[in-house]
Amino acid sequence: AVIAAWGAGEMLRARRQSAIWRAEAAERLRRLSERDAVARERASIARELHDVVAHHVSMIAVRAATAPYAVPDLPGPGQAAFAEIADEARAALTELRVALGVLRSPDGGSEAAPQPRIADLDALLSRVASAGTKVTLSVSGPARQLPGSVELCSYRIVQEALTNAGRHAPGSQVRIELGYGADVLSVRIRNDAPRGRREPGRGGHDRSEEPGYGLTGLRERVSMLRGEFRAGPDGQGGFAVSASLPAPAPGGSGQEPA
Repeated sequence: AVIAAWGAGEMLRARRQSAIWRAEAAERLRRLSERDAVARERASIARELHDVVAHHVSMIAVRAATAPYAVPDLPGPGQAAFAEIADEARAALTELRVALGVLRSPDGGSEAAPQPRIADLDALLSRVASAGTKVTLSVSGPARQLPGSVELCSYRIVQEALTNAGRHAPGSQVRIELGYGADVLSVRIRNDAPRGRREPGRGGHDRSEEPGYGLTGLRERVSMLRGEFRAGPDGQGGFAVSASLPAPAPGGSGQEPA
C-alpha cells in the first residue's frame, strides 16, 4: 500500500511537472511567433519607406537641385530657396536611412549609424532660422558630454518642438533653454503666440488638446530614460515643451539609463 501510494504521488508529480513544461514551451513558442510577426511587419514597413517615401524625397532633392538650371534668370533668393530645399531633402534621406536601419535591425537598434547630439543643435537652429523662424538658445550650467541616449533625446525634443512651432504658430518667437545640473539635463522650448492670430487657452496650437504622434513619441522617449516630460499651453498664449532627463555627471555610475 505504501509503495502504491508513493507511486501514485510520483505519477501525479510527474504529470504536474509535464504540464508546467508544456505551458512554458507554449509560452516560448507564442513569444517566438510574436517576435517573428513583429520582424515581418518591421521589414514590410522598411520596404514601404524605402520604395515609396525615399523615392519621393530623393526626387524632391534632385528637382530642387536642378531647378536653378531649368529656370533661366532665377533671382538669387529663389536659387537660395531651392538650394535649401535640396539640403533639407538630403538631410531627410539621411534620417530615413537611419530609421530604415533601426527597422531592419533584429534588436531594433543601429549603433553604427550616426545619431544627432546636442552639438548638432546649432546646425538645426540655422536651418530653422533660414526658414523664417526666430529662435534663441541659452545654456546654463557647465556643459559636458552626456550619454548618447540623453543627447539624442534632447535633440529630438528640440527638433519636434521647433517643427510644431513652425506649423502651428508661424511667426512666433521660440526660446530654447538647456540646463546642465549635477545629475539632470533640463530642456525647455517655448514659443510665443503666432502673429496675426491668437487662440486663448490653446497656446496658438491648432491641436494642443489633441497631441499628435510627435509629442506622444517624445513622451515615450523621455519615459524610457526615466525622465519627466510636459507639454501644453503656457497660459500666456504660447506653448511650452519641457523635459528633465537623468544625466549623471562624470564619476557617477557611468551607465546610461536602461
